Amino acid sequence: MDSHGQNEQRVVWTVVGTDIGPLLLAATQDGLINVVFHATDAVRDRTLDRLASRLGTEPVEAPDSPLLAEAIRQFEAYFAGTRHAFDLPLDWSLISGFNRQVLRELAAGVPYGSVVGYGDLAGRVGQPRAAQAVGVAMGSNPLPVVVPCHRVVESDGGIGGFGGGLETKRKLLALEGVLPEPLF
Repeated sequence: MDSHGQNEQRVVWTVVGTDIGPLLLAATQDGLINVVFHATDAVRDRTLDRLASRLGTEPVEAPDSPLLAEAIRQFEAYFAGTRHAFDLPLDWSLISGFNRQVLRELAAGVPYGSVVGYGDLAGRVGQPRAAQAVGVAMGSNPLPVVVPCHRVVESDGGIGGFGGGLETKRKLLALEGVLPEPLF
């Protein structure tokens, strides 16, 4: 509690190395709140500033935090190919409304090794004409990989866009066996 008797939100973070580059993981007492691709110093600083502004508290680097330990373990297992589903508490407070509804459906309904079209996902949340809005939701996903926006593709077989870059999306889909491994 802070000096006014309020529970103070604590945000801890770390950067972990993965096969797709460094990922910044941030968590609160409610769960994992943010996963950020390509966590260079500049990306890390922008992310931490944004989190501080949105959550009203300065994130603390804490690679040994119990709030991050299980997330780190599960990411390592995922990239080693031994984990096919994340089982982590998630803090959804960075996203709301339609975007949250779509991302929750994606997390619950599109398992490892499968893909879904933007329009199909829109239909699953009762908005069959909202394929473009689903694309916007994917682009605003604060929890990529765990909430697998890389599994959303175009209905014509195209790979679609991806906030982490198309090469990252291809690597994730190859890891899950959806696409062949790149030759080089």
